Amino acid sequence: MKLAYLVSRFPVATETFILRELDAVQRLVPEPVELCSLFAPARPFVHPEAEKWLPRLREPGLGDGLAALLRTHPRTVAAVLLTVVRTYGRRPRRLARALATVPLAFAHARTLRGAGVEHVHAHWATWPALAAWVVWRTTGIPYSFTTHAHDVFVDPVGLDLLVDDAAFVATVSEYHVAFLRRFGSGRTPVRLVRCGLELDRHPHRARRPPATGRVRALVTASLTPYKGHAVLLDALAAGGPGLGRLDVQFVGEGPLRTVLEARVAELGLGARVTFHGVLDEPGVREQLERADVFVLPSVVAANGDMEGLPVGLLEALAAGVPAVSTAQSGIPDLLREEATCLLATPGDPWSLAAALEHLLARPDLAERRATAGRRLIEREFDVRDAARTLLEHVSSSAAGR
Repeated sequence: MKLAYLVSRFPVATETFILRELDAVQRLVPEPVELCSLFAPARPFVHPEAEKWLPRLREPGLGDGLAALLRTHPRTVAAVLLTVVRTYGRRPRRLARALATVPLAFAHARTLRGAGVEHVHAHWATWPALAAWVVWRTTGIPYSFTTHAHDVFVDPVGLDLLVDDAAFVATVSEYHVAFLRRFGSGRTPVRLVRCGLELDRHPHRARRPPATGRVRALVTASLTPYKGHAVLLDALAAGGPGLGRLDVQFVGEGPLRTVLEARVAELGLGARVTFHGVLDEPGVREQLERADVFVLPSVVAANGDMEGLPVGLLEALAAGVPAVSTAQSGIPDLLREEATCLLATPGDPWSLAAALEHLLARPDLAERRATAGRRLIEREFDVRDAARTLLEHVSSSAAGR
């Protein structure tokens, strides 16, 4: 079966999980996978692993989209536009974005039909899934999509339509599976397809945090509200015998950088907190190799945004770094309480401080948890298994039509 992937933008520095799945799927199928995007990247940062896909990327411009509209039967165009307006009409900003997506989707529809594509898989339940729906509505090519986080938690407008007409919906955690079953009529299967890692790229060395002296703590996460960086800063400021030894490395970029830098200065933590910005995958692996502890203090943002299944935690456990995070969304699927990590209460700096203190007070236990974490990743989060699972669902959906 010839397959196409449809994404909002490519490449995106924070979406290496899509790139890994795409690579793994391509290794399992004989024909080249078509890669389609809708919009140009906001920050043109290219991981070396993404470069091989750039010559194959299909990214139509607005002119291509308008030309495709003119070549499509007016009744088809009118039916698509009417459905889009009915679906998104009560959200003017969302409607504007949806209408900008439609002509690009028509352009992809013509291209993918000409390329003999038999199934389209989109990542994110927003504009890529809408574009995949337009391709299906125009060509009959079935589609599926993977949901992650903000695409379903912040504003799920349109999700009933996209779920109902999909061959299946994939998502990354048990929490997401239960959440998504609220949408649509119930006839579309919701499948668990984990985010995965290429384990040979993540050598394991179980860490034992030093009993004395400085401790290097790593946070790899975009600087956005739901990642909870400010909670960690407040926990550091609260002090304690263990926390006073922590030096924190923030890897990632985002709209909160200026705010967080100001908070660091306000709390007098400038000597203990370093902002590295965006790093490529070798740079992230180097930071993981140097880390004694990994922290991800995730919260639910004011707009409802929250984690899906954080790739940074996957990578930390794969590398053998003891981890502390919070009990929300898909994180408990990955960090089993008292087995692979410690989980704090989201948004509570005192709970986070207590979890970190506990971890640092028992370095032997931290090392055992790090070893258990690697076993969990090997068992459930290998990208090769994830790619096989996804392709099995594509094949079974085709057989059931």
